[in-house]
Amino acid sequence: MDANHLKSIALFADLHDHERERVAQWADEVEVEEGKHLADQGEFAYEFFVIEEGSAVVTKNGEHITDLGPGDFFGEIALLETDRRTATVTASSHMHLIVMHGRDFREMASEMPHVAERIRAAIQERTKG
Repeated sequence: MDANHLKSIALFADLHDHERERVAQWADEVEVEEGKHLADQGEFAYEFFVIEEGSAVVTKNGEHITDLGPGDFFGEIALLETDRRTATVTASSHMHLIVMHGRDFREMASEMPHVAERIRAAIQERTKG
């Protein structure tokens, strides 16, 4: 993945060039079609996703929770907190995603605590209430 491309992603935009290079080594870009299940509630988690283009719907226990779009990310709760997916995420359009496997995601969180802190703030926001 091209490290310069990460400048357009809010989560990585303020990283130094060498940090973006490191993230680029860990990340892959994938495209998925509408209807693809990206995460299934209750399943073990293996990836972290950042939406570059497209949209997804989040459901929990069959109920609509929210919609996600460019710049949003998901998959972090299970990788950092619970081991299992807390919700189902399904592509609601064609999507272009940045994907990081769990091991690489945890390494990024360890090496770049400022990114991890932003992600943990999102976890707190998503799990409160």
